[in-house]
Amino acid sequence: MKSHQSAQTMKPATAAKKLGVYLPATPAEFQEGVVSRADLNELQANPPEWLQELRRNGPHPRPVVAARLGVSIAGLARGGVTEALTTEQIDALREEGPEWLEKERATQAEVRKENARIKEKKQAQES
Repeated sequence: MKSHQSAQTMKPATAAKKLGVYLPATPAEFQEGVVSRADLNELQANPPEWLQELRRNGPHPRPVVAARLGVSIAGLARGGVTEALTTEQIDALREEGPEWLEKERATQAEVRKENARIKEKKQAQES
């Protein structure tokens, strides 16, 4: 029997997702290694310069892009955005305010409103 517990590790793609960064933009040593839970916690608590820079300027993965634009990931795809975007590109899209973005924001607002209504109804039924 082992007297010590082995460290839980994850693939770089999983760690990048948890950190909210675009894996191909991370350093090679991050992409090629494995990340332990302790490593991940350390990266979250004390992000190195490369991680701070990625979070600040991108390129950002689609979930982050969608959140910053206030749309769903599916809405991004419908709008033709399939690649990671930088903060500068996201800001430019906000300023341009293309028709698809306004439409997707309205759709997202309706979805949130409907989800809130359903939640309230469910809570009222449980009371």
